Amino acid sequence: MPEVSDTQAFLDPDASREYLRSWKENVDRMAARAAAMSERMERLRVTARDGNGLAEVTIDSAGVLVGLELTDRIHRVEPAVVARAVMSALRDARAKAADRAHDIAVETMGPDSLSARTTADRMRQALERPDRAAADEDERGERGH
Repeated sequence: MPEVSDTQAFLDPDASREYLRSWKENVDRMAARAAAMSERMERLRVTARDGNGLAEVTIDSAGVLVGLELTDRIHRVEPAVVARAVMSALRDARAKAADRAHDIAVETMGPDSLSARTTADRMRQALERPDRAAADEDERGERGH
């Protein structure tokens, strides 16, 4: 974008028009990138399994569970173990989703973009906040046995 550094250049109608045209093009580019990022975030799905192979979960970009598969192995363990397996897979999926959201933001907005960093940070906080609660619950459950 051209620089309009002195008053005389700014008052020149041609220079002002060029500056505004360039500014508008820049805004349009940023808006298109933001729309592309939003679309990719909306389509984001992440799948993860627990370490014992009991559960597989799929979440969307908000960390909401959209799929759950349990293996036949769940019949050989206590329900509390199955619950912990699901929560473990969910935490892993959310961590992966936060990483993927960061990658999407950087790929679409650019590595130096404040918008990309802000979006990625907000998504990480939203996705990891439930993890802290789940980890605390797991800890309480393990202490109870």
